[in-house]
Amino acid sequence: MSVTDLRVTIGRREIVRGVSFDVAREQTVGIVGESGSGKSMTVLAATGLLDAPGAVVTGTAALADGTQLVGASARTLRQVHGGRIGFVFQDPGTSLNPLLTLSRQITETLETHRNMTRRQARARAGELLDAVGLPTERLDAYPHQLSGGQRQRVMIAIALACDPELLIADEPTTALDVTTQSQIIDLVADLQRDFGAAVVWISHDLGVIGQVADEVTVLREGEAVEQSSILDVFDRPQHPYTRELLEARPRLDGDGPTEVEDTPVLLDVNGLDVRYGDVAAVHDVSFQIRRGTTLGLVGESGSGKSTVAAALTGLAEPSAGTASLDGLDVFGAGRDLRRRISLVFQDPFASLNPRARVGAAISEPLQVHRLAKGRHARADRVAQLLERVGLPTEFASRYPHELSGGQRQRVSIARALATEPDLLILDESTASLDVSIQSRVLDLLTELQRDLGLSYLFIAHDLAVVHRMCHDVMVMRSGAVAEYRPAAELFAAPEQEYTRTLLAAIPPTRPRAGI
Repeated sequence: MSVTDLRVTIGRREIVRGVSFDVAREQTVGIVGESGSGKSMTVLAATGLLDAPGAVVTGTAALADGTQLVGASARTLRQVHGGRIGFVFQDPGTSLNPLLTLSRQITETLETHRNMTRRQARARAGELLDAVGLPTERLDAYPHQLSGGQRQRVMIAIALACDPELLIADEPTTALDVTTQSQIIDLVADLQRDFGAAVVWISHDLGVIGQVADEVTVLREGEAVEQSSILDVFDRPQHPYTRELLEARPRLDGDGPTEVEDTPVLLDVNGLDVRYGDVAAVHDVSFQIRRGTTLGLVGESGSGKSTVAAALTGLAEPSAGTASLDGLDVFGAGRDLRRRISLVFQDPFASLNPRARVGAAISEPLQVHRLAKGRHARADRVAQLLERVGLPTEFASRYPHELSGGQRQRVSIARALATEPDLLILDESTASLDVSIQSRVLDLLTELQRDLGLSYLFIAHDLAVVHRMCHDVMVMRSGAVAEYRPAAELFAAPEQEYTRTLLAAIPPTRPRAGI
């Protein structure tokens, strides 16, 4: 595909500004930038998928045989989409139809574009599932019966069903843990070699792009600020924005947190068990968190990390074990003790009420725990908390949809701080953020810990982020503790093979082409 001078205008605003790039057969072009930089908009417009009201697209986007996609008829686009261009989007949970089996969703493309019979299409669907590493017996399963990584493999099978010339991968690994992300990257590389397709891979993470791409286009505010080979981008970045993206990546060879002198234990958990019916979600988990320190809780999806957080905050009922905060029983706690443990969730847009202004969201815990009496006192405290997390006080009158992802997460942190907690539980609280925004939020958390003496339970699947933030690390697998040691010791010499697997899955600092 060859894209030339692509522009997208909505109303009076030009969203994409004269972007051009080429992708050759068996080549991977990475398109990278922060949220709002125009990455997805560029590719959707180039492939004829953009359906924004009032959008005007100009420029050209042509396939190898001259088929023009910008301004193409609906009939032409129906023939191209699925048949010649396959798509893998960020969230397979919303891309797959929850009411249809995997077989029906894979065979639909084959019947439409290859005129196969139902039996032929099902046989081909089984081959595709096998190609993406899933057993053919799962053909009759529904999406909710699969993990996130398995659902993404199904999306790849659907995208490759008709042997497309071009595969569009739009943030396909952002919502996945590092081991699953590594598996998906390797899978796409293997399938690209076997099927001979070209790939356009969209991501906010240059670390991921370094593992997949041959050429890179860096977008900022809809404009291509740098276009070069992957090695040149890593070794000789020309634009300050590219250098900023490179420096924002969490790295295992970077600095860890400042060491804290021996401080008293704040939280002591012993023998924690949590069961959901017959399933042991957490079994015999014990750990301690000292005042002013951070414990990293890491593991793959389904390892029990969030269940530990749910038990400590009263969202899940423990079936066994004890937990004490400053010697007081957490599981039998009243409201006064509960307010000393606050929780920040992964998705700030989902955890904030879309109908409540920012000021109301932050002041609610002040009312519930009677921490500020009177409207004026609460408004003053809200202003202090906004300033504390680096936001203007006038943001109190805004709604969540009027903020960026990083700003919404700062509001969530301000709300968690409203109760004046001793312990802040951060449940994948930076996993959905761009790496540059993630870096700024991590800096904020470090500053808050230093100034307020907070203790953190930092739940994450990315060990590079954990290395930067945590004094101690506990690795969980299948609900149990696999390894629990001081961070410096664990990263220097991990004892368990599972921990070594998690470390090996982190994208290296050098691009794959340079290794």
